[in-house]
Amino acid sequence: MEMIVVIVITGILAGIVAVFIRGPIDSYFDMARRADLSDVADTAVRRMARDLRRSLANTPRNPTNGSDQCIEFMPVKTGARYRADQTAASAGDILDFSTTDASFDMLGTNATLPASDQLAAGDIVVVYNDGSTSGNAYAGTNAIQIAAGGVGAGDTANTTKLSFVAAGATIFTRKAFPSASPANRFQVLSSAEQVAAYYCNGGTLFRYSRTIAARTTAWSQPATCAAMVAGATASTLATNVSRCSIVYQPPGAGSVTGRQGLVSISLEMNNITSGEAVSLYNQVHLDNSP
Repeated sequence: MEMIVVIVITGILAGIVAVFIRGPIDSYFDMARRADLSDVADTAVRRMARDLRRSLANTPRNPTNGSDQCIEFMPVKTGARYRADQTAASAGDILDFSTTDASFDMLGTNATLPASDQLAAGDIVVVYNDGSTSGNAYAGTNAIQIAAGGVGAGDTANTTKLSFVAAGATIFTRKAFPSASPANRFQVLSSAEQVAAYYCNGGTLFRYSRTIAARTTAWSQPATCAAMVAGATASTLATNVSRCSIVYQPPGAGSVTGRQGLVSISLEMNNITSGEAVSLYNQVHLDNSP
């Protein structure tokens, strides 16, 4: 009899305790789900922002149909300065803009760069990409590919000589660069990736990667998101995306002034099971100074 009474009283106490702790427990699991959603969304937005800040000046663009579901750009591997003047002893290989120059000296030694930033055969050198007809890396007008064995010791100390591929079938073969950089700078596109894109499609945010080094014609601005990523290699950045917007405002558009560009990223993710959702909004300012 006493055991039955104890069991009954214990059950009553357990029921009372359960009533009081159910709310905090449910709240904990709700917060954990929201934290997971926020973490995935924040990671995706930060990755996009980091990628876009490393993009070649004046290359981010949405498709011509105005869709805000995708954006493409040219990711920069590294950058440096080219020799513009010879030494007092008339030494050094300058980058000559008056002719089809076969090589020039980069200021600095390639071996001292981080391994991921070191220049190699197949990389593409771009000078003064101002987005004009003559400064358009997508068209190859100001971009030339480094030749096989085209990275070696420069003519003077602490320099690296870069040699270009001879005339051939692609748009990145040897040519005269149209315009010099006021700061004597150049940027480098990796041989493994010249164009990248982000595309929200079917509830998933994808990052696409492609090479265009073998192209014989300009990579014109795609009309649609599907055309933008056709043939590119896709990787999944985030799933359960319920709303997405990636809008690029080039210099002079809206409130954007000077050379600055602005990418507005809006991302909403939801938990299918609980129905909970989180929204993130971020603006990425791009310095389009070539």
